[in-house]
Amino acid sequence: MLSSNEAAKDAATPPPLPADALIIVPVRNTVLFPGLVLPITLGRPKSIAAAQQAVRDQRQVGILLQRAAGVADPAPIDMHRMGTLANIVRYITAPDGSHHLVCQGEQRFQVVEYLSGWPFLVARVLQIPEPETSSAEVEARFVNLKAQTLEAIQLLPQAPPDLLAAIQSIDKPAALADLAVAYMDVKPEERQEILETIDISARIDKVSRLLAHRIEVLRLSQEIGRQTKTALDERQREVLLREQMAAIQRQLGEGEEGKAAEMAELDKAITNAKMPKEIEEQARKELRRLQRMPEAAGEYGMVRTYLDWLIELPWALPEEKPIDIGEARRILDEDHYDLDKIKRRIIEYLAVRKLAPHGKAPILCFVGPPGVGKTSLGQSIARAMGRKFVRVSLGGVHDEAEIRGHRRTYIGALPGNIIQAIRKTASRDCVMMLDEIDKLGAGIQGDPSAALLEVLDPEQNNTFRDNYLAVPFDLSRVVFITTANMLDTVPGPLRDRMEIISLAGYTVDEKLEIAHRYLVKRQMEANGLNPGQVEIDDDALRDIIQNYTREAGVRGLERLIGQALRNAAVRIAEGGSGPIRITRADLVPILGAPKFESETAMRTSVPGVATGLAWTPVGGDILFIEATRIPGSGRLILTGQLGDVMKESAQAALSIVKNRAAALGVDTSRFEKSDIHVHVPAGATPKDGPSAGVAMFMALVSLMTERTVRSDTAMTGEISLRGLVLPVGGIKEKVLAAHSAGIKRVMLPARNRRDFEDIPEIARKEMEFIWLERVDEAVAAALEPKKPADAPASVPQLADAEA
Repeated sequence: MLSSNEAAKDAATPPPLPADALIIVPVRNTVLFPGLVLPITLGRPKSIAAAQQAVRDQRQVGILLQRAAGVADPAPIDMHRMGTLANIVRYITAPDGSHHLVCQGEQRFQVVEYLSGWPFLVARVLQIPEPETSSAEVEARFVNLKAQTLEAIQLLPQAPPDLLAAIQSIDKPAALADLAVAYMDVKPEERQEILETIDISARIDKVSRLLAHRIEVLRLSQEIGRQTKTALDERQREVLLREQMAAIQRQLGEGEEGKAAEMAELDKAITNAKMPKEIEEQARKELRRLQRMPEAAGEYGMVRTYLDWLIELPWALPEEKPIDIGEARRILDEDHYDLDKIKRRIIEYLAVRKLAPHGKAPILCFVGPPGVGKTSLGQSIARAMGRKFVRVSLGGVHDEAEIRGHRRTYIGALPGNIIQAIRKTASRDCVMMLDEIDKLGAGIQGDPSAALLEVLDPEQNNTFRDNYLAVPFDLSRVVFITTANMLDTVPGPLRDRMEIISLAGYTVDEKLEIAHRYLVKRQMEANGLNPGQVEIDDDALRDIIQNYTREAGVRGLERLIGQALRNAAVRIAEGGSGPIRITRADLVPILGAPKFESETAMRTSVPGVATGLAWTPVGGDILFIEATRIPGSGRLILTGQLGDVMKESAQAALSIVKNRAAALGVDTSRFEKSDIHVHVPAGATPKDGPSAGVAMFMALVSLMTERTVRSDTAMTGEISLRGLVLPVGGIKEKVLAAHSAGIKRVMLPARNRRDFEDIPEIARKEMEFIWLERVDEAVAAALEPKKPADAPASVPQLADAEA
């Protein structure tokens, strides 16, 4: 019988291995290929026992990759089925107790089954020899793979020098494929896939694809490395040059001592700027950053420019000047004729400011046609208030940064136009004119009109924040004045923040007075003429106004006065004796033939023509409505580039005429047997709006009753199918246009009586106003008595229109 110790020893000793069994050494993240030598570190007790048993028995081992690297004690199910049969070259036990195995791959094998009874993995395997193939296709793949492998080795940063020679000497495709993938930086799963690929052509194709990707990565890495090295070389060169520059500055006395003096000067300037506390803290924080920076640093100039902006802005309010209401009124009257409503509003503001010095400034919007004095009025307001004036043009601005500025992160960043204008005037209570606010645009850079919402809101602009400054600035004491030719393009929220004041066009007498007071004097100074050398009489000025200009303002009038005075200047410069008097007879030689004819010449005394009134962005205008009847089937033909609303007005007018045919004495059969054609001349100009309804109705009534409309009468108003005359806009501009054209009678909607006070007094005195409730009143007031049948038609000749 065996003792208990002997029995325990026999039980611990594993049974001998069968001849066809193979000891399996599981490995993580490592794949051994035939023909290659691989060191393996053994850490698990089972792996150490397996290696020691193989060494004792002088047996080969199977190197097999486990599927999941995180499994500490892999079972057969955790292992791949194909591995490499390897000879143990050396087994090493290190001084620190670690175990190492150096193996050389011999041949591929596939696990048939695992055997139990041993403290490590043992399996019966099937050895797989390399297939022998020598076709031309494999040879071509082999040559391509060798070229790829050599290129990849050359791109490796620290490739062994003997590796190129070893690859050159390989003459077997299978060996080259295994060697190439063994030296590539690829995932273990991809190496295992190559190991399991037995067919030589398929194996070479897979390795070739992996090599192509790896070569591209190595090329990019090499290029990045070269660029990085170049950048580092430039950096070192820059550091060296900076050191040399610092030494030169020290020799010239411009080193740290000069910078210290500059910093002290900036510190003093920040103190003297009287900034609010939080803004001064921000300025001093930036100053400390600047002190720590070398002068050659790229950000040094940006910080210095930012500090200059903070220092130069007028943070403190100037001393309040005494307000003289009488002097302000005198200045406004001296600079501008008429404009009583605007002058009264400015005087009201000054009076309130005198009683409440800390009140908020008004935000006014002057709306009117070009040349009526909107911009120059802003300068007069600043003079009357004793403040500095600055103008900011908004025409064509489509970038929000033009208002709010750019952030300092951008190269060349600057504050917006508002802050730039404040710095230019060096005054927090200046008069700032935002010119042409109706011509703002919007684009991918944002909407500047949205940025103006904060600027023009008295409740918000005391903390206006410019993107460049990044600190609040108080705009509440700035008097903002905006100008526009029309309000249609101004967004509603922006329009709501402004007090709208309309400036209509001038009458002939007003233009004459403005020319006497301002234009002639200004043009004489511009052309180097002294008072008394040249004189333009009233008849000549009136002729220029009526026959050479057709505008709401006086800009064109001033140009023509300048042209007449330049003609006189030439005569004086040539030695002519003064004074020179320019009369009406001199205008044709100087200015040429009159450009405009009296509108009376265009009024025909034939049935079917009525004179309407229109509003345009540059003032009022008269509009002729012509109607004629031709044989047809009752159609209504509309021409003259009319808009949808105007076409509907013509259709409504025709319906009213048909409805009242019996009362008007018109045979209804004439509508069925005729086509009616309504035309509005100036066909190249688009026209729209409902205000021509009365004129279209009168033209149709005149046509069908064969009674002419009075040539001295013009009309405006919208009509309804019930025959009511509805109110329209632009009454002042339309009446002024009629007055300028020599019209003596104007028919207006009765509900527009509220606009009567806005009409200039001279027009109210010289014209007769007929207020219409219904279209029947227009028929009674405008139609001439019907001519006898034997009376000849009077058709005046029209002058050729200028193309």
